[in-house]
Amino acid sequence: MSNPFPDDFLWGCATAAYQIEGSPLADGAGASIWQRFSHDPRLMAAKGDTGDVACDHYNRMVDDVALMKRLGLKAYRFSVAWGRVLPDGIGQVNEAGLGFYERLVDTLLANDIEPLCTLYHWDLPAALDDRGGWLNRDSADWFAEYGRVLFERLDGRVTKWVTLNEPWVVTDGGYLHGALAPGHRNVFEAPIASRNLMRAHGAAVKVYREVGKHEIGLVVNLEPKYPASDSPEDQAATARATAYMNRQYLNPAIHGTNPAELADVFGEAWVDWSAEDLALARQPIDFVGVNYYTRNVTKADDSFPVRAGMVVQPQATYTTTGWEVFGQGLTDVLLWVKDNYGDPTIYITENGAAFYDPPAASQGRVEDPLRAAYLREHITAVGKAIEQGARIKGYMLWSLFDNLEWSLGYSKRFGIVHVNFETQERTFKDSAKLYSEVIATNGACLG
Repeated sequence: MSNPFPDDFLWGCATAAYQIEGSPLADGAGASIWQRFSHDPRLMAAKGDTGDVACDHYNRMVDDVALMKRLGLKAYRFSVAWGRVLPDGIGQVNEAGLGFYERLVDTLLANDIEPLCTLYHWDLPAALDDRGGWLNRDSADWFAEYGRVLFERLDGRVTKWVTLNEPWVVTDGGYLHGALAPGHRNVFEAPIASRNLMRAHGAAVKVYREVGKHEIGLVVNLEPKYPASDSPEDQAATARATAYMNRQYLNPAIHGTNPAELADVFGEAWVDWSAEDLALARQPIDFVGVNYYTRNVTKADDSFPVRAGMVVQPQATYTTTGWEVFGQGLTDVLLWVKDNYGDPTIYITENGAAFYDPPAASQGRVEDPLRAAYLREHITAVGKAIEQGARIKGYMLWSLFDNLEWSLGYSKRFGIVHVNFETQERTFKDSAKLYSEVIATNGACLG
């Protein structure tokens, strides 16, 4: 059997700033909404867990890049903390904060690791949240200004850019259900935030076309929905769930339209977008980033707002976040993107699993057979999609390090590198050794 992965396939890992960096207010940085949220016991599910230290990457960056080199990474996807660069979100640039990312990029390049830079991975400057955050239409201009600063300083050294990471999570978790920063629970706010996020995406892409010379794209989290039965109710619930999670952001970005089902999902909270807003959101992008973790077998129920629920599969393996392990779903969703969104270039920008790992390594080893099995199954699923014609150019494993899993704190470990949060000791898990072999053989070791 021939190896489906092309010779130039980009193998990497992904992280996010607030989850790993620590020192969130160091060197003149402005606070973010996650700084506020994590310090508010009314909001944070994992009381007392914050990003104040996290993986201390801000102070250990050079050693961490050396670790990436040892692992054999060809690429590293990271995000920039907006408030490090622009403490007020707009206006005066904080050179110390921007300098950290310049040093990171230069250190990656010196180690032959390609940087993939995400502008927004959920840490909106608190100063902008005070002005309405993503509910303020000016947010598109704020984001474009921020993007321009980074593009003018780093484009060329960075050749692959991402505007937004998972806008669905930003709105569903942050504005509808209150589980994530900024912690709002308002059905009328969620579609407003979605519209402004996509306007911001489009505005940043327009700026990049003025000043950048390489590639820029959008990252969405996709969860294929499979109807639990042939009943009209389950079929309709599956269509609503697909529109809400999988089509809500890709449709405006690629097609310049909104899924019709969203009016049913949001009811009186839904307002049709203007032609101008749809045109702004629909800017030519160079790739789609797909984050995939699980699927959903969908039944009709009364859950808010989609009226669709998940059917637990009795013989399946589930991660500690309650997600079914289902590699075929990754193949399916990649081919769905190919067939429904113009056969774009695709990067898998996140894929991974949280399973229990002990707080400390034992004799220099962390055995994680379930995570290793997950990676084997899912990387093989990527290969199957490539064999069926999907134009997939890279795979960024989530995550390089155990880290702050947002409101769940340090209780869920996604990393292939174990972090002892008492000592900051890093240890390659067995899954890291597997992934290193995958990289070294360009996937051929998976058979």
